Amino acid sequence: MKYLAAIILLLTTTSTFAQNHKAQIAEFRKSYMDDFLKDPRSPLKQEDLQYLRFYDADSTYRVTAKAELLTNQTPFVIPAFDCTSKQYVRYALLSFTLKDKTLQLTIYKSVALSANPAYSNYLFLPFNDNTNGKETYGGGRYIDLTTKDIKNGSIVIDFNKAYNPYCAFASGYSCPKPPDENNLDVAIAAGEKNFGKAH
Repeated sequence: MKYLAAIILLLTTTSTFAQNHKAQIAEFRKSYMDDFLKDPRSPLKQEDLQYLRFYDADSTYRVTAKAELLTNQTPFVIPAFDCTSKQYVRYALLSFTLKDKTLQLTIYKSVALSANPAYSNYLFLPFNDNTNGKETYGGGRYIDLTTKDIKNGSIVIDFNKAYNPYCAFASGYSCPKPPDENNLDVAIAAGEKNFGKAH
């Protein structure tokens, strides 16, 4: 009976977490859409928001990664799709397991943003995966994090919060290309999908 009770408790806890996670992602996506209307440089207007597409929230794509901070890193250039480029430093190496695969991603810090007190904690996680050019934008997707998200040598990566760069919606924007080291050999069926309107 104790074993059965433990199983029921585990299932109930897992179900509650999934429901809470779904609500959290719904709130995140509402804020994401609202930001398009606040940004004067936004490629989208109110009438365009109906064409945003997302995978259903899936808590199995929320993982805890080991974060190895990288020191004495030399700034390097990440090219953008419009042939411009920006300088970044490699900030941490993230190791995690997803769908029974051991994976790694590198997280970056913008040299320019680091000089701005309002964005000094900002971390940039661009990545490619096997959905690119099919269900998701061919140029990869991004996740925003901060240095404060790294706690006791680990960080939570929620791929449900992966979003498209502005280049997925219109030309004329400077969108960094995910470096090759952030190409994941797995389908990340979470986060934002291809934009549903031709442009």
